Amino acid sequence: MSTPHTNIVVMKFGGTSVEDSDAILRTASIVASRLRRNLNPIVVVSAMSRVTDTLLAAAAAAGRNDREEALKISDALRTRHLNTAAELVTNSDTHGDRLTSLQLNIHHDFDTLDDLLRGISAVGELTPRTSDNVVSFGERLSSVLVTAAFAQQSIPSTHVDARTVILTDNHYGKAAPDQSAIEAALTEQVLPLIDLNRVPVMGGFIGSHQVNGAEAGITTTLGRGGSDYTAAIVGGALHAGAIEIWTDVNGIMTTDPRIVPEALRVKTISFEEAAELAYFGAKVLHPATILPAVQKNIPVFVLNSRNADNEGTKITATPPPCASPFKSIAAKKKLTIIDIVASRMLLAHGFLAAVFAIFDKHGCAIDMVSTSEISVSVTVDSKEALPAICAELGQIADVKYEGNKALICLVGEDIRGQSGISGQVFSSIAHVNVRMISQGASEINMSFMVNEEDVDEALRSLHKKFFANPDPAIFDIETRSSAVPV
Repeated sequence: MSTPHTNIVVMKFGGTSVEDSDAILRTASIVASRLRRNLNPIVVVSAMSRVTDTLLAAAAAAGRNDREEALKISDALRTRHLNTAAELVTNSDTHGDRLTSLQLNIHHDFDTLDDLLRGISAVGELTPRTSDNVVSFGERLSSVLVTAAFAQQSIPSTHVDARTVILTDNHYGKAAPDQSAIEAALTEQVLPLIDLNRVPVMGGFIGSHQVNGAEAGITTTLGRGGSDYTAAIVGGALHAGAIEIWTDVNGIMTTDPRIVPEALRVKTISFEEAAELAYFGAKVLHPATILPAVQKNIPVFVLNSRNADNEGTKITATPPPCASPFKSIAAKKKLTIIDIVASRMLLAHGFLAAVFAIFDKHGCAIDMVSTSEISVSVTVDSKEALPAICAELGQIADVKYEGNKALICLVGEDIRGQSGISGQVFSSIAHVNVRMISQGASEINMSFMVNEEDVDEALRSLHKKFFANPDPAIFDIETRSSAVPV
């Protein structure tokens, strides 16, 4: 087990926190504030806002042999990064050729990217491995840019290529981290920088798979939202004092304030509650982020880089008790309900195992399960390979599925132990058709399915019912949210 480094704070800045020169300067100011507190920051950055999607578009264009479009997209990104660099960094007698050096780095990365896109176009095929390589340039570029900007602001910073420390398997697109190898690499490469009072800066989301005998690993990614995961992996491996997730919202909210403007900031929440919310639709955290923090009992703070003085949300093992039954309500859209009726087998022994083996074969995660004497209903993401899954299920049962569904998840302490809570929930949304209900499987989560078009009305009704008199110890009742997502 690693030695605790309570003075280390791992700070992850999302795409909107590094989207342009103004945002990067705000980020530099926040990091400087941690240095003034005698803390040792390790900075993890996402790609600049919208860059990941743009890189995916370039890769897709190359994959369909449209080399001209792919290179056009890349050129626009090159210009954006060069312009941002020129706004942040200068050459001078004091700093030397800092801007020139940064520009050369940016040109080198984009020249490499363009060669890669030409190769994809020539082959006419985009593999998951190649896609990871293309999309990794977002974080590779942003981390170099941010490191130079920090230096310009007199923050002693050193760039660390995340691919040398975030070591993974070869499941391209959603690689699994090798925790022991990562801990060893961070101890060797990052801790010495901390000892020299330097700020390590690395890209999130990306890693590498080491091949025997190869000097450099093959680039991998941790999946969308993986920059949060990188921060948690680093924090857990080094047993940091805190992990800070900097985004563009004031923390975890009681629900989506774009739908319910009266939504409140949640001051503190448990690891388990935050994990439930992350999985069931809350946007501020990657679902896997919580686990490394839980294992080492490291507090996680969700903070707003555009409002750095706001206290945000503290996620911890033992938050204070809450007088309100729920902490937050999340919604997950674009789900499909699959009804599997086993009238021929009456749920014979082995039937459920056969059903779930089919979902496992297709790598399809199930959100909710409901069973009766002769049937089982499950909910899955609508993007899954539903025709193929249902075709296989149809060999052992009668199958039908309905799309355009959404899951609403209410999270709070000891829901299972609160008498009459279900009646209060469903009476408040009596005008909404509820399709499936899950309660009792978890002490902190009550979930149900509705039609997608009913989500907004359900969230408004539930929030009005359960947050009319919020507990001031848990919720920020002084300031109301602006229209930003949870």
